[in-house]
Amino acid sequence: MSRRLRMGMIGGGPGAFIGPIHRIAAEMDREIELVAGAFSSDAGRSRAAAETYRIDPERAYPSMEAMFAGEKARGDGIDFVAIVSPNYHHLPAARAALAAGLPVLSDKPATSTYAEAQELAGHVAAAGLPYGLTHTYSGYPLVREARARIAAGALGTVRKVVVEYPQGWLAGEASGKQAEWRTDPARSGPGGCIGDIGTHAFQLAEFVTGLQVTQLLADLGAVVPGRLVDDDCSVLLRFENGARGVLLASQIEVGEMNGLRIRVYGDKAGLIWKQEVPNTLTINTLDGRTEIVHAGGSQLGPDAASRTRTPTGHPEGYLEAFANIYRDFAAVLRGEQAPLLPGIDTALRGMAFIATAVAASRDANDGKAGWVKLTV
Repeated sequence: MSRRLRMGMIGGGPGAFIGPIHRIAAEMDREIELVAGAFSSDAGRSRAAAETYRIDPERAYPSMEAMFAGEKARGDGIDFVAIVSPNYHHLPAARAALAAGLPVLSDKPATSTYAEAQELAGHVAAAGLPYGLTHTYSGYPLVREARARIAAGALGTVRKVVVEYPQGWLAGEASGKQAEWRTDPARSGPGGCIGDIGTHAFQLAEFVTGLQVTQLLADLGAVVPGRLVDDDCSVLLRFENGARGVLLASQIEVGEMNGLRIRVYGDKAGLIWKQEVPNTLTINTLDGRTEIVHAGGSQLGPDAASRTRTPTGHPEGYLEAFANIYRDFAAVLRGEQAPLLPGIDTALRGMAFIATAVAASRDANDGKAGWVKLTV
């Protein structure tokens, strides 16, 4: 297939933050173009979104079912769908798209609950179609470089993992579309901060180290008075090789913006990567040497190099990382290999993490604190 892949979007209507991000990321490498969407259940708002995205308003649909039917009748219909709606809508949207014969790239978390994720996995298996999850931070070139170096033994045996994701935007009363649905358990699911950004931290820890978490001890709090879901999270982790870890995620840390960062320590060296300074990876060795790895540098391995678009010193960031997820998904749709694309297995682990952390924290508050196995 030499032409650009045609994307339909579910969600992303007026006022949405993530819809325009998806469109920019999808089209960055000219592998994909947004051509249709069920942007809103309100027909007028859906057409308004189509005008913003500069697509044919006749391909702005009032429902995903109308989009599937309308696009199927066209000779130039969509090749896949991107789901960018709130969490509670992810399962019905993915289920309907797969039933219509369309591959799916979904925002994270994959669903509202772990039970829904298990159902989704069944639909993905039955359809036999590609399914991807937009864990954007795994698309950063230096995150992939960190993963490759750990896999090659540069750190030795991993002993300790510290992953933090501090934000401050929900330190006060939730207001606005983005805050309101994220703090509503009916739309976000039982996990608030742990589901919104804690899953990113969890996925990053497993992705970079190549190790799976087997046990956890969680303390999730709803700090802002009246809030119905957690907004501040502390989780101790145990990895399959015996390494210990700490995961901190918070949306009430005043002054913090989007400070995702990971530190991994082995018996030979340790490394540090920060999302707000994404173009450098720091590696400290046991003998006191420090190596600064730069994005775009000649020392990068093949995967990181292939996902870098500019020379050293020309910063790349969030949009380019997001575009790498879309590039990987396009490769899969073209029948190529993209082994680092987060898929249904990542979706299941992420939802199991949320469910386990929420249950473990509840038990701890009831006086039944203890390590809990994470099983998928």
